[in-house]
Order: sequence, then structure tokens, then C-alpha cells
Amino acid sequence: MAVKDVFVPDLGGTDGVDVIELTVKPGDRVEKEDTLLVLESDKATVEVPSPFSGVLASFEVSQGQTVKEGDLLAKMDVEEAGAAAPKAEPKAEPPAAEAPQPEPGKAEAAAASSSQVETVTVPDIGGADGVDVIEVSVQEGDLLEPEQTMVVLESDKATMEVPCPKAGTVRKVLLKVGDKVAQGTPVLELLVVGEAAPAKAAGAPAAQSTAGAASTSAQASEAAAAPAAKPASAAAPASGPSKRVHAGPAVRRLARELGVDLAAVKASGPRARILKEDVHEYVKGRLQGKSETAVAAGSGLPPLPEMDFSKWGEVESVELSKINKASAANLHRSWVHIPHVTQFDEADITSLEAFRKSETAALKEQGVKLTILAFMVKACAKALQEFPRFNSSLNPGGTHLVFKRYINIGIAVDTPNGLVVPVIKDADKKSVKEIAQDMQVLSEKARAKKLSPGDMQGGCFSISSLGGIGGTAFTPIVNWPEVAILGLSRSQMKPVYNGKDFDPRLMLPLSLSYDHRVIDGADAARFTTYLSSLLTDIRRLLL
Repeated sequence: MAVKDVFVPDLGGTDGVDVIELTVKPGDRVEKEDTLLVLESDKATVEVPSPFSGVLASFEVSQGQTVKEGDLLAKMDVEEAGAAAPKAEPKAEPPAAEAPQPEPGKAEAAAASSSQVETVTVPDIGGADGVDVIEVSVQEGDLLEPEQTMVVLESDKATMEVPCPKAGTVRKVLLKVGDKVAQGTPVLELLVVGEAAPAKAAGAPAAQSTAGAASTSAQASEAAAAPAAKPASAAAPASGPSKRVHAGPAVRRLARELGVDLAAVKASGPRARILKEDVHEYVKGRLQGKSETAVAAGSGLPPLPEMDFSKWGEVESVELSKINKASAANLHRSWVHIPHVTQFDEADITSLEAFRKSETAALKEQGVKLTILAFMVKACAKALQEFPRFNSSLNPGGTHLVFKRYINIGIAVDTPNGLVVPVIKDADKKSVKEIAQDMQVLSEKARAKKLSPGDMQGGCFSISSLGGIGGTAFTPIVNWPEVAILGLSRSQMKPVYNGKDFDPRLMLPLSLSYDHRVIDGADAARFTTYLSSLLTDIRRLLL
């Protein structure tokens, strides 16, 4: 045996990916190409295969940790050539234990008499206390195999699946969704039927064998009842919430947010693993009427009928990019759940544009491209300080607001693969020049597909600018969990009456969409009026 290291493989230039699932545990034997762990970036979920056959000695990373290409993931005890064959020998012994079955009556009675109820508790979860139960994956009467998920826990740092340590039948579930647990908290009562437990995998014969021992004792009859009922529930796997499916915590969280039962989702990943794309495709199918009801997708609207456009001419079907699919799901969720109202206004940026042009040449020599958008970010940061309600988020229950003491502003960037929204952090503490530099870096990373998850998280307010393309006004969709978004259209010269004459002024159209549950019309009008005053005379940004 030789100890070898396993490193993060080439991720195509992606930097800073999250470890979302450890699929094996130290001491497990793995074959070459078996999945060791799962990584997730903002663009994809990647399963890391084992480069060797052997025994996992240790993981050098933990779930929730961020890693990059070349980081040490694990250590493995790798066997020499020919050493793998003997490993299979011990696993052939359990079937041999089933050989002495010429006297089924005695075997069944022995199995029944050796059955006992054990309380399964929460294992070591890294010292975390008060961890939330977000999913209970089993119910009374279920027949569990070793390592099958019992419950899913979620702390402020990670989502964890708690596996069953041994085979048996669930006698009683002791937890429910919403409970808080720590290491040692009872999860369920498990009826373990001695050596008969491995035979449960045989299905109906095991159930009949247990049922034959029902007259031996009351405890034996209880052991027989649950397995006998199991085949009936197995005939309808979709009846339980996301049970017995191969999916990581991130996928399970997405399914809960979208109201999707993972048992009904068709898996496309390796070894029947459900990916995020599968969940999105399932939701898309329900919205298009491929399922009996579309209510679970969130809208409650009648499903759209299927259309055969080829009846009228030649057509081509092009699959959306992953970014397009993710954007579609997020925008649909925001539009359905947020009552949108849009406030339209104009800002006189004549002086601002003159100042920008006067500084452009000098800053260009320093490698900085100064745009109107950089001034807009600074002005919006100032406006958010003046109107803190625009810098808040409404909790999902709609009962209270979360006010943020920081100001991060997202900038919608149009890329060949779709729309992304990188975030300018601490915009209120930066100069216009520093904001312009940040925008350049983030825009280049966005178009090169090198944005990290951290580059697109933590936004408080978003700006969507179509000024470089055209248009006079539009209704941008609020980027949940934010409560407002500002749209910018193309500026144009207009005659503006000054009280005596009409002066030519460069006017910038503003479109402010907001969540009407948080912001009323009067506040929106005050916000755009204040923002316009800052843009008209940028000296106010210094106050």
C-alpha cells in the first residue's frame, strides 16, 4: 500500500469553487473513476473522480469549503497491482451466512427473537449546535439500507445529509422539519432484525419470511408488518418528498425553493445523479404543460399548450445556455412573487457629460475607461444612504425587513452566453474612478466566463443600462432578494424650458422598478427626484 494525494483537477480556468458534497468517507474502498466529492461553481456542478483504486485514508477539505485547481483534496492508500482482487473476498461472506436455510422455521424464529429497537442519533457535525432540520427523508415503516439519508440538516455554513448507520425498519421518526438539533439528538427508532437485515434486500421473500414468524411473538409480528407494507409504497415512489434519489445538498435546496419533488425529476448525471439542470428542465416542462399541474412551479396559472410550429414552415430548436436557463428561473420567480411598479423619470446630465468628457483623456492614459454608469453607481450609493428602505430585503414570510449597513450595487452585463450581474462591493466608500476600475475588471471577467460566485453575491440594488443600445424606457425586473432596480435608457438632447426660453439639455431616462410591498409610490418618486438632482449637479455627491 502506498499513500497518494488527490488534487483538484483542471476546472477550465474556474477559480474558487465550493465543495458541496463528500460522496464517500475515510475507510471506504473506491475504484478508479468512482466519485470522491462534488464541486460547484456558478456555472456547473462537477463530480471529481478518483484517479486511483484503493482505500480513502482522509479528506483534506470539508463540505462548504472553497477550493481551486491544484488544491489537495484527499489522501488514498493505493494498492499495488493485483492487490484489489482479495478485497472482494470478505464481501462474499455474508451471502454464505444465508446458506444454512434448510430449516426456515428455525431461521425465521431466530431472526424474530433477535430483533431489537435502537435509537439512531445525530452523529458528529463538527460541534455545530442548533442546526435546522430542513428535510425528513424517511417515514414510519420504511426499510432503510446502510448510508441511506434519514434527514437533511442546514447550518449557516453548510447543508448536511445524515445517513442511517445500519439497515433496519423505521419504527418511529423523532424529528420534524423545523426542529433544531445537535450531536446526539435522537433522529428515529430503528427496528434491527439481527442477521436478517441483509436479507431484506431480497424484497418479497424477506418480507414473507418475516411474516411467517409473526405468530412467534408480538415483537416479531411488528417486524413483519412494516416490510410487508413496503412493496405497496414502493409502487409509488413519487408519493414521498424527494426520497431515495441521488442528489447533492445544493440540488435539494434548489428543489425545495422551487417546490419540486426530486422523486419526479429525471436524472441525467452519472449513476442516475440529479443535477441542477434536471430540476430546471423539470420546472420548464411543468410550465409548458408537460405535467398535470403547474401550480407547484409558483404561478398557479393554467399551463401553456404545446405548439407544433413546424405545421407552418421550417423550424429549428436551439437549447438555452445554462446562464439563460438559470436567469429564466430566477426572473420568473421574481416576477411571480414580487408586485412590480415602475417609476419613470428623467435626469439632466448635460454638465455631468461635459465633465466626463473633460476627464476621459487623462484617465484613459491610466487605463481607466470613465463612463456615465460609473457616476450612476456612485449616485445610487448616495441615494441608498438617503433612502435606506431601498437598501433592505423583505423576509420570505413578509413579516419584517432586513436593513443592510453596507452598499453593494450589481451591474447587469450582457454577455454572449446571457445576462449576468456582477456586484460592486462597498460602492459608497469608493471614488468614481475606483468604481470605473472595478466595472472594467468585472465586465472583462464576465465576458471571459471567469466570474466567481463571490463576484455575483451580496448585491443590495441593481442597475440595468441599455443606453448603449437604445430605447426610451423599459420595466426592469427586480433582482430578488433586492427590492428595487434602476433601468437606464439612451440619453438624448431635448428642449427644456428654463422659465424664459427653451434650452437644449441632455436628458437621461430613468426607469425605477420596485417591490410595492416594501416601497410605495411616493417614496419611489422621491428617490428618482433625489437621484436626478445628484446627476444634474455632481458636486452634491461630495456633500
